[in-house]
Order: sequence, then C-alpha cells, then structure tokens
Amino acid sequence: MISRRFLRTKTMQALYAHSMKPYQNVVTAENELVSTVKNTYALFLWFFSILPEMTFYRTRKLEDLKGKNNPTEEDLNPNTKFVENQIIAQIENNTTLKLLFQKYHINWTNDDDFIIRLFHTIEEFDDYKAYMKRKSRSYEEDKQLVLSIIQNIFAESEYMHWFFGEKDPNWVDDYEEALAMLYKNIEDFKQSKGDDCKILKLFKNSTDDEQFCRDLFRKTIEHDAEYETMIESKLQNWELERVIGMDVLLMKMAICEFTEFPTIPVKVTMNEYIDLAKLYSSDKSKVFINGILDRLIIDLRDQNRLHKTGRGLFQN
Repeated sequence: MISRRFLRTKTMQALYAHSMKPYQNVVTAENELVSTVKNTYALFLWFFSILPEMTFYRTRKLEDLKGKNNPTEEDLNPNTKFVENQIIAQIENNTTLKLLFQKYHINWTNDDDFIIRLFHTIEEFDDYKAYMKRKSRSYEEDKQLVLSIIQNIFAESEYMHWFFGEKDPNWVDDYEEALAMLYKNIEDFKQSKGDDCKILKLFKNSTDDEQFCRDLFRKTIEHDAEYETMIESKLQNWELERVIGMDVLLMKMAICEFTEFPTIPVKVTMNEYIDLAKLYSSDKSKVFINGILDRLIIDLRDQNRLHKTGRGLFQN
C-alpha cells in the first residue's frame, strides 16, 4: 500500500506545480493530485504482470526447441524450474490480480520485445543461474529468486525505467514506490494461501489516506499567507526571498500538519519533512528547516494551537 511518505511527496510536487500556475482551479489541481497517486497502483500491477508473462514466453520457447530439427537432449528434456516457479504460479492464478489486470487494461500483446529482452537479462543474472543449477525445489527458494529479481533486475534496469517512463511520464517518479509495494506484497505470500494470496490495496485506509492528501494540499494553499508570515518571523537577519523555495514549501506543509492534523504526532511531522528536505532540497536544508520548525513549535504550543488527539498525542 502507498506510504504516507509517498503521499507527502506527491502533495509537495503538486503544491510546487500549483505555485507555478496559481491561476489553476484548486479543486482541479487537487483532483489531479489524487489521480496521479492512484495511477501509481497501475504501475504496481504492471510490475506484477511481468513475471507470469516471462514464464509464458519461456514455456513457448521450450516447446519450440522440442520441435526443431535434430533437437538435443537438453531441448527434449529442458530445465523447467523457472517456468514452474511456485510464486509466479500464484501470481498467474490469483483471482484478485486477474480482475485487476482487466480493470486496469494490463496487456502485453504488443510488447513481446520488452518481455524477451528482460528475460534474457535475467538469464545472465548470477542468482538465476545458481537457482537453475540446484536440483532442490522449495517454495522459499522460489520466493527468494523472485525477490532477488525484483531487487536486482527490476530496480536497477535502465531499460525498465525507460520503458515505463515512456508508457507514462508520471511513472518515472513513482517507480520506486510501486516496486517497493511489489516486493513487500510478494514477501508476504504464503504457500498455504495457494491462489488466494492477499494483494495490497492502494491505501491502507482509502478514506483516511485520500482525505489526508486532499486536506494537506488544500489547507496548505488556504493558509499560505499566514504560514509565510510565521516562517518569516523566525528568519533572523534573513529575507524570505533568500530562502530556497522548496524549503519554504516544506515548512508550510509541516506547519499545516502541526495545526490541522490532530492525529499526527509533532515528532512524526518533523522527521518526515526533514527527511524530505534531504531528498529534495540542499545539503544544509535539513538543519535550517529543523531550526525554524523547532522555534515555530514553541510558539504554537504557547498559543495553544497544537491540538493533538489519539495517536497525535504520542511522541510529541
């Protein structure tokens, strides 16, 4: 399922884009944000579909080799360990996935070249070679191969990144999140579940998570001027125009969470936006943002504006 970190990142990107075109209707921009988040789930499903598609290709290839003129002993009695991989069979036969593939129109009919090229890459992978050489067969061994392919081939392949970026430019930013979901989901597969292994949903709680995304986007825009004034008041001997724009945006989002999201602990919000600063801003941003937010938290407490409840009471 999509993480709150990912939702914050997508909201940050949407807010930045909106700041570049403030004339855009806020409701339209908000709906576009939610749409891009949901589209990440489609990429997750495309990733899922690759594995059985490769076994289809390999099975057809092995049959072709049997039918050629003067087949070798290996052609007639091929190593079928990969095409009989139990994890991939569970994916292929999973009822939920079949329905989702139909719903999201996932079909490889016109992309045979991608599957063939990717399989040839896997054939050269050391873990695959070692797996195929071992005579033993077990569910855990099958799972470890699939997880290793995801971690070392899917995650690292420039060709895969390019291919899905061509399908949808938004997927360039969504690639790691969708792949992490795939890895976690397959890691949780159990042999006892057979064809009924649980497939992760987009959101842990669709109502809460989607509303979090919408509220964070809308309320940060609604209180933009107020938050800007609050930040500026803490810029000792600095002018706001000299502060990196991304730092200002991240601090506005953090203030929004402090004041508008009672169930999110202050410490969680602090850690999240400092981590986002490490990824999306300058080397010094994390220290700068931490210092400003620390001072703002003191003011908000003194003004009795940190109304935390439930889970929000912890780690404050």
